[in-house]
Formats: sequence, C-alpha cells, structure tokens
Amino acid sequence: MSDYQFKILLADDDKDIIEFMSYNLQNEGFIVVSCRNGTDAIEAAKKEKPHLILLDVMMPEMDGIETCEEIRKIPGLDHTIIAFLTARGEDYSQIAGFEAGGDDYIVKPIKPKVLISRINALLKRHKYKEKEILPENLLSSNGNLVLDREKYLVLRDNQEIILPKKEFELLSLLISVPGKVFTREEIFSKVWGDDVIVGDRTIDVHIRKLREKLGDHYIKTIKGVGYKVSLLV
Repeated sequence: MSDYQFKILLADDDKDIIEFMSYNLQNEGFIVVSCRNGTDAIEAAKKEKPHLILLDVMMPEMDGIETCEEIRKIPGLDHTIIAFLTARGEDYSQIAGFEAGGDDYIVKPIKPKVLISRINALLKRHKYKEKEILPENLLSSNGNLVLDREKYLVLRDNQEIILPKKEFELLSLLISVPGKVFTREEIFSKVWGDDVIVGDRTIDVHIRKLREKLGDHYIKTIKGVGYKVSLLV
C-alpha cells in the first residue's frame, strides 16, 4: 500500500485496460481518475491536479506525445510526474516521449506488481517537488503536514497545531526542504542567529517539544549530524 494517498490520472483509449489498471491502482491505495483520449486528459489534469499521469501513446483526438507536451505547459503542473504506458516500444517512440517531457516510458504488457513498483519509485523520487507547487507562503512535507508562514499556522491532517515562535521557525526551516538533513550549525545560525548564545541542548529541547505536538515520526534525528523532516510519513 502507498504510504500517502496519491492521485493518478490514467489516460488510455482501451476501456478494458482502464478498468483493469484502475482496479489494481485503487487496491494499492491510489486515487484514480481516468479518461479515454488526450483532449480529456488535458482537461482532467487541469481540474484534478494529479501527482502522476499515465499516458498511452496511441489515443484518439490527440496522441500521448502531444498530450504530454500540452500538459507540460499548464501552470502548476510543471512537476507532475508523467509516465507513458504503451505498447509502442520502438526507440523513436521512447525518444519522442522523453523529449515531450515524460519522466518514464513503460512498455505494455507489464505485470501489475511491476507497474506499481515503478510508480512508487517515481513518486518517491519526486515527492520533494510537491512543495514547489504550493503557494510561496505554504510549506509541506507530503501533504498531511502543512505550514503557513504568512498566517503563522501549522496544520497536521487539517488539525491546527499551536507553536511558539522558535518552534515554528525551527519547523519552518526543516520543512522548507523535506528530506534534507540540516546540521546543528545550520539550525543555530538560521533560527537563533550567529550573534545569539544558546546552550547546546537548546535544539534538542525544541525538537522534543515539536515531536510531542506533531508526533515522533515527522522529524528524524541523523545521529552526529542534525535533523530532517521525513518524506515518508
């Protein structure tokens, strides 16, 4: 099962493939939106803002290559993952797919478990980019922990968490680049400032308080280095 409920847009002109793939993806915990041609895929991408799009190459009205090119022009979908899922395995088709902006090219037939593995690998590799499609004032680890710098607000699973100033600033720093390990020196410098003298345990105390309020699994300790906000929550 996926550790976070990602949304996948599936575009294929074969009804049986749509039904088969939708069933398997939903069983893995994904939200699935489907359509049967390129034109509808573009409209669905604008409306649904999926995390990942699976495109067939041969589709009516607009083929998968053209569809990918158009989706890449849509504001806010720059970092949406696009993978081609097609029976066209020729080199020139694959090259065209990548040149159009595709992130992966998967040739049918493929076993569902192998496809799910490929999808999970793509989502894991691109998770950190999710924060880039949020408004500038919002920061997020993977969707269920959101920090609003303008409103001085933290939401965990849509529940508001009240944090004092320094805890908020510390979390804001860590969540600014989910997965990045911030050293203790970086944290001292950016949260407390180089001119402020604080005790060695100051960061540890603030991390402990954040964990008490958010849960132990959000902030990971990298022994001897520093801390990071986990991508896998």
